[in-house]
Amino acid sequence: MPEICRFLGIVIAMYHNDHAPPHFHAKYSGKSGRFSIREIGLIERDLPPRVTALVIEWAIKYQEDLLEDWQLAEKGYKLKKIAPLV
Repeated sequence: MPEICRFLGIVIAMYHNDHAPPHFHAKYSGKSGRFSIREIGLIERDLPPRVTALVIEWAIKYQEDLLEDWQLAEKGYKLKKIAPLV
């Protein structure tokens, strides 16, 4: 799972050739969540509420970059790193 960002102990990643809708994964302290990109939001969650809020804040800020990485992942190309929240 290619890592595209890391901040405050949160790891953001995206799988190549993953299923639609466009989304990314976040991991923190052994827990994980899956977030939609087009309409920023939570799909599946096992993350603490504060971590979820930080991931959503980050995703809103970098939504275009996430969509670009999704398109790269669909084609099997190397993903671009995205800046951290802080």
